[in-house]
Amino acid sequence: MTSADYRIESAQPIAGRFWPVAGTSELAVKDRALAVSIAAKSFTRGSEIRVVHVPTGEVVFRKPPQDRPVAADDL
Repeated sequence: MTSADYRIESAQPIAGRFWPVAGTSELAVKDRALAVSIAAKSFTRGSEIRVVHVPTGEVVFRKPPQDRPVAADDL
Protein backbone atom coordinates (compact mmCIF):
# COMPACT_ATOMS: atom_id res chain seq x y z
CA MET A 1 0.00 0.00 0.00
CA THR A 2 1.23 3.46 -0.89
CA SER A 3 0.67 6.72 0.95
CA ALA A 4 -2.38 7.51 -1.23
CA ASP A 5 -4.27 4.37 -2.18
CA TYR A 6 -7.49 6.15 -3.19
CA ARG A 7 -8.21 9.16 -5.37
CA ILE A 8 -11.41 11.21 -5.30
CA GLU A 9 -11.88 12.70 -8.75
CA SER A 10 -14.30 14.52 -11.00
CA ALA A 11 -14.27 16.29 -14.35
CA GLN A 12 -15.43 19.50 -12.61
CA PRO A 13 -14.14 21.20 -9.44
CA ILE A 14 -15.51 19.56 -6.30
CA ALA A 15 -17.05 21.57 -3.47
CA GLY A 16 -18.41 20.74 -0.06
CA ARG A 17 -18.12 21.40 3.61
CA PHE A 18 -15.53 18.62 4.06
CA TRP A 19 -13.61 19.22 0.81
CA PRO A 20 -10.18 20.49 1.93
CA VAL A 21 -9.10 22.49 -1.14
CA ALA A 22 -11.70 24.65 -2.90
CA GLY A 23 -11.64 24.61 -6.69
CA THR A 24 -9.77 21.33 -7.16
CA SER A 25 -11.12 18.25 -8.91
CA GLU A 26 -8.88 15.60 -7.34
CA LEU A 27 -7.74 14.53 -3.87
CA ALA A 28 -5.49 11.65 -2.77
CA VAL A 29 -6.60 9.78 0.37
CA LYS A 30 -5.06 6.77 2.14
CA ASP A 31 -8.21 5.33 3.74
CA ARG A 32 -11.07 3.92 1.62
CA ALA A 33 -13.79 4.74 4.13
CA LEU A 34 -12.59 8.32 4.46
CA ALA A 35 -12.40 8.74 0.68
CA VAL A 36 -15.95 7.45 0.20
CA SER A 37 -17.28 9.59 3.07
CA ILE A 38 -15.73 12.77 1.67
CA ALA A 39 -16.95 11.97 -1.85
CA ALA A 40 -20.49 11.21 -0.65
CA LYS A 41 -20.74 14.56 1.14
CA SER A 42 -19.29 16.57 -1.74
CA PHE A 43 -20.82 17.78 -4.99
CA THR A 44 -20.00 19.24 -8.39
CA ARG A 45 -21.88 21.12 -11.08
CA GLY A 46 -23.05 18.50 -13.55
CA SER A 47 -20.31 15.87 -13.19
CA GLU A 48 -20.08 12.62 -11.27
CA ILE A 49 -17.66 12.11 -8.39
CA ARG A 50 -15.63 8.88 -8.29
CA VAL A 51 -13.38 7.20 -5.75
CA VAL A 52 -10.70 5.18 -7.52
CA HIS A 53 -8.42 2.54 -5.98
CA VAL A 54 -5.13 3.81 -7.43
CA PRO A 55 -3.13 0.54 -7.60
CA THR A 56 -5.84 -1.29 -9.59
CA GLY A 57 -7.78 1.54 -11.23
CA GLU A 58 -11.04 0.10 -9.88
CA VAL A 59 -13.82 2.62 -9.24
CA VAL A 60 -15.01 1.76 -5.73
CA PHE A 61 -17.62 4.52 -5.38
CA ARG A 62 -19.57 6.64 -7.84
CA LYS A 63 -21.84 9.59 -7.05
CA PRO A 64 -23.97 10.70 -10.00
CA PRO A 65 -24.24 14.38 -10.96
CA GLN A 66 -26.81 16.32 -9.00
CA ASP A 67 -28.90 19.30 -10.04
CA ARG A 68 -28.19 21.05 -6.74
CA PRO A 69 -27.07 24.68 -6.90
CA VAL A 70 -23.79 25.36 -5.15
CA ALA A 71 -24.22 27.70 -2.18
CA ALA A 72 -21.56 30.31 -1.53
CA ASP A 73 -20.80 28.91 1.93
CA ASP A 74 -20.13 25.44 0.43
CA LEU A 75 -17.26 26.64 -1.74
